[in-house]
Amino acid sequence: MGLCFNPITLPPAHAQQPPAAPVPAGPVQSRSAVTLDGEVIFYVTNFKAYSSEMRARRISGALQKVADDDAISPSALTLLDDAISTDLMVGDQILLSIVDADAGAAGVSRLELGKQLLSKTRAAIEKYRGNRAPRNLLMSCLFTLLATLAFVAILVVFVRGNRRFMVWLQARIPLVQVHSRELVRADWALRVVTGVWGPIRLVILCGLSIAYLQVVLSLFPWTRAFASRILNYVVVPLKVMASGIAPEIPGLLFIAVLGVVTYYFLKVTRFLFSEIECGRIVFPRFYPDWSRPTFNIIRILGIACALIVAFPYIPGSNSLAFQGVSVFLGVLLSLGSTSAVSNLVAGVLLTYMRAFKVGDVVTIENSTGVVTAVSMFVTHVRTFRNEEISIPNAMVLATHVTNFSNAAREKGLILHTSVAIGYDTPWRQVEALLLMAAQRTAGLLEEPAPFVLQTALDDFCIRYDLHVSTGDPLGMRRAYSALHANIQDAFNEYGVQIMTPHYEADRNAPTVVPKERWFTSPAKSPQKNPDRPERSGWQIKSGSGAGGD
Repeated sequence: MGLCFNPITLPPAHAQQPPAAPVPAGPVQSRSAVTLDGEVIFYVTNFKAYSSEMRARRISGALQKVADDDAISPSALTLLDDAISTDLMVGDQILLSIVDADAGAAGVSRLELGKQLLSKTRAAIEKYRGNRAPRNLLMSCLFTLLATLAFVAILVVFVRGNRRFMVWLQARIPLVQVHSRELVRADWALRVVTGVWGPIRLVILCGLSIAYLQVVLSLFPWTRAFASRILNYVVVPLKVMASGIAPEIPGLLFIAVLGVVTYYFLKVTRFLFSEIECGRIVFPRFYPDWSRPTFNIIRILGIACALIVAFPYIPGSNSLAFQGVSVFLGVLLSLGSTSAVSNLVAGVLLTYMRAFKVGDVVTIENSTGVVTAVSMFVTHVRTFRNEEISIPNAMVLATHVTNFSNAAREKGLILHTSVAIGYDTPWRQVEALLLMAAQRTAGLLEEPAPFVLQTALDDFCIRYDLHVSTGDPLGMRRAYSALHANIQDAFNEYGVQIMTPHYEADRNAPTVVPKERWFTSPAKSPQKNPDRPERSGWQIKSGSGAGGD
């Protein structure tokens, strides 16, 4: 049945009035709604120690129990009027009590207010039970099926229409390449139209889905309250965002103008430095290879300045949350980018020091190879074994760098090797043999001419250094190999023993390889192996060719 409430402990509910009328001798009272099945029946106010929320919650619970009990007929609700209160009764139990103060606040008599509440309560119970009748639920299921079929049909029509629209659009904007710019314009127009149509299509699909959910959920009493609020779940956030964005429109316009100005400034700067890189614009003591890194520095500084100027105009930049996140990101950046900043500074210094450039053959620390790329943070070197090494710029700046290409471009790169020959061999003969080996080696420069230096008079031998020049730093390893081979052939040909690397004692016969044993199997003579002809005579190279390992 229902709940029994004492007329004194549970004060009466007011009739349905817009705001609660103030008690003549007291302040304005708050009011709360008594509901059934999510719909408001009437409102109640505070009374003594009972708040309006407590009264509304208790009365709503009692009405819910009465409505769920099919044994109680709505006509069983009656009024009992006595000298103290007017009570809304269910059998012999009291649902609520109305006293003279409630009637006076409502501006009607106590009995009249009771009749109004009795009529509204009966109507609410009848509606509650009618919505849950089997016949109505069956009709709701049928309407749900029809609404689902209609929704699916609309989706199918929309998807097919969208597909036909895209085919029609591509036919109207053909990508015919007459000139390269016309192709770019056509492709750009197609991307703009599809980019605008994409959000519109999403809005239409969302609208159809929300309408379908509202229709289906409103057919059943258990979900009807949610159906009335589902649209607010989408509309209210949009209203809040719109109301928040409207005051920020002037700031957003300023940011847009600043972005356009920054974009065209960087575009003009890029054009200027590209002309410097191509050599069409020349500044004294400004090298063309400085143009690209200088533009990168100006671009970073320009974007940073634009962000600093635009920061106060960003929506929400004055909020504590935004400032806290900014400080947090700044701390993370400062703690985690120490090595990155050092490499960046080192990259800038290396660029303007011009220690090397892309294509140079260098030795950095213990790595020798060709510089393939120089970024702001690392330097990439490809070794002669075809290994790609990435060296941080801070390490490059902290160590010595040997550049073989600079010398090769200017006066030729000097290659040197040494041999140790005994005192019993005339030094003039040794120098002649070394110069003969240099003359037989291909890929060396005739000018500057090779020369020999006697660098040490050791205990058992004399040390000779042969210096030759090459214009191809990429091929210096092959040049060394060919030079060493020709030195062995020359000394073996004239019966002179090479005592490198160690010499312990004289032998009865010099340790040489006679010429008839030069091509002992499996070696082949130059006449039998045309792929490796004997190298003889000078071959002058003055540039960096493709002879590297």
